[in-house]
Amino acid sequence: MSTARDLETSKKLTRWAWIVSLVVFLLVVSMRRFKIQTSVDFSILPAIYSGLNVVTALLLILAYYFIRVKKNMARHRAVMQYAIISSALFLLLYVLYHITTQETLYCGEGLVRILYFVILISHIILAATILPFILMTYIRAYTNQFARHKKMARWVWPLWLYVAITGPLVYVLLLPCHA
Repeated sequence: MSTARDLETSKKLTRWAWIVSLVVFLLVVSMRRFKIQTSVDFSILPAIYSGLNVVTALLLILAYYFIRVKKNMARHRAVMQYAIISSALFLLLYVLYHITTQETLYCGEGLVRILYFVILISHIILAATILPFILMTYIRAYTNQFARHKKMARWVWPLWLYVAITGPLVYVLLLPCHA
């Protein structure tokens, strides 16, 4: 049961979630236009941040298992915190790579090209919009608003999982295109 203090904390954290989400969104949009020149080779980063997305997907599935099958809120909470940390690390490495490295253009042809762009476009749209909702879902649990948390998690969780799975899939589809 949430208290008045929990609700006030929730309001403050929700404002911060929107601010952080906006800053991240603007950073991701601007990194495509601005490049930082460096002599450091960051070509290994896509493999690492794609791996972090795989880890996030596995953690999301494990968290679902703990809450829905085992009814273990403590383990669910811990695993979800690791999923958020994994996603945050992904985001940092993703931005670092893309702000320092030119984009790889897709080289496939035929039906696989269409499939690639369907996956890529859906991934980009969801990845660009899901962050504030992930944060707000977490805030609802953190501030003991479990009914609201559960209501949001029912649609946020599968979208986050989709983003976490399709990111590495895009990476694998791009592998033959690296010069």
